[in-house]
Amino acid sequence: MKYTYYTQGTCSTAIHLDVENGILKDVYFDNGCDGNLKGISILVKGMKIEEVIAKLEGVRCGMKTTSCPDQLCHALHQMGY
Repeated sequence: MKYTYYTQGTCSTAIHLDVENGILKDVYFDNGCDGNLKGISILVKGMKIEEVIAKLEGVRCGMKTTSCPDQLCHALHQMGY
């Protein structure tokens, strides 16, 4: 299932996801910290959704109440995970 989530409170503006059978097949962030977001995308590719959420949910960026990894979890929750 392909899905686009529009982020809130981060430098990235959208996250494009491809999830199949509870596995994150691909993820791409629009804007934000290019190298860090490419790294996160590579690390979570092939992971079970539950593992991604367990590791990244609640991560904060500086003084912000959220981060790009946390917004990825918001997207996964919005998809029903």
